[in-house]
Amino acid sequence: MLTMDNVRLGVIGLGYVGLPLAVEFGKVWPTVGFDINAQRIAELRDGVDHTLEVEPELLAQATQLSFESELDVLRECNVYIVTVPTPIDASRRPDLTPLIMASESLGKVVAQGDVVVFESTVYPGATEEECIPVIERVSGLVYNRDFFAGYSPERINPGDKEHRVTTIKKVTAGSTPEVAEFVDALYWRVITAGTYRASSIAVAEAAKVIENTQRDVNIALINELAMIFNRLGLDTEAVLEAAGTKWNFLPFRPGLVGGHCIGVDPYYLTHKAQQVGYHPEVILSGRRINDGMGAYVAGQLVKQMIKRRIHVQGARVLVMGLTFKENCPDLRNTRVVDIIRELADYNIAVDVLEPHVDKEESEREYGIRPVVEPETGAYDAVILAVAHREFRELSVERIRSWGKPKHVLYDLKYLLPKGESDLRL
Repeated sequence: MLTMDNVRLGVIGLGYVGLPLAVEFGKVWPTVGFDINAQRIAELRDGVDHTLEVEPELLAQATQLSFESELDVLRECNVYIVTVPTPIDASRRPDLTPLIMASESLGKVVAQGDVVVFESTVYPGATEEECIPVIERVSGLVYNRDFFAGYSPERINPGDKEHRVTTIKKVTAGSTPEVAEFVDALYWRVITAGTYRASSIAVAEAAKVIENTQRDVNIALINELAMIFNRLGLDTEAVLEAAGTKWNFLPFRPGLVGGHCIGVDPYYLTHKAQQVGYHPEVILSGRRINDGMGAYVAGQLVKQMIKRRIHVQGARVLVMGLTFKENCPDLRNTRVVDIIRELADYNIAVDVLEPHVDKEESEREYGIRPVVEPETGAYDAVILAVAHREFRELSVERIRSWGKPKHVLYDLKYLLPKGESDLRL
């Protein structure tokens, strides 16, 4: 059985989840950060993290961390942590391809007595039903006899410099009581917020997937309330502020729900629920509401333009922000593109102002190349879509200077004081 003294770690996948974790482990044990993206490895060796999650000085502190893209190097490890993404496909079904590919790679390097820990968000049962059989098949080893497994769901919040990997309590689990104790002790060494040992891998998987499902459903409720209040002529923020004076009213706000977690994870749970014969009503209803918010925002804007006698066909709109959340360059599953595509159906030309993203990546992923500086007096409408700090620092006069003498300013994120915008969600 492994002990804390002979741990040699391999972290598979160096994105928003894997890199911060690898850095912390690399301060304590010999750690290999592995990624199939050779360009990513080259950047990290140069001390550059384009996700902006880990500053160069923190990278330098991980003195036992090396970065590799060659699989054979992982043979030196005896504990493997998998942090690859778990997206959904075009039909909103779980896409386990990255996870299965990582499991196949592990099957080529895992050895007697090794422990494999998964962090990727999945439905309950996926680790032991989908991943472990692949490792067994490729390696020829037997689960819980020759090698063991753990699960510790990621809780990374991209762009958040306050809640970081070490300051968020970590749920852990293992395939046997002894492995559960080992995995918990492993994370306990680097997570200052502490750990919570779940009773099984499936319980830990379920706990993770409902964290984001709960947030998704709550935001869907507030989005639906915003639609109702808009029809009633009520200011949604004013209503929420009044309700928020009660101690147990939850402080959710309306908005677009994208990203790799909240907008995706509920589909993993509903997929598993339907497999066992249950059709989830509330979760899928919330997903429908949140997935439809881009079209709703575009419709609200067009109506306001018509009321102001602004010609819609051929109009120009500036959208401020493209990432799925503020202060990070993460474009995955951003729902801002829903607004842009809906406006295109009205034959409206859209420019995007986005200070955080790589322009080539944006163009490759969505066919959108952000502008460097918007034209003064050029736009029939301006939409504040993402609450980047750069946008918070702009004055209302500066933002309105990009609009024509007659234009609509739509504030989705309540960045501006009440009365300074023409529309709020």
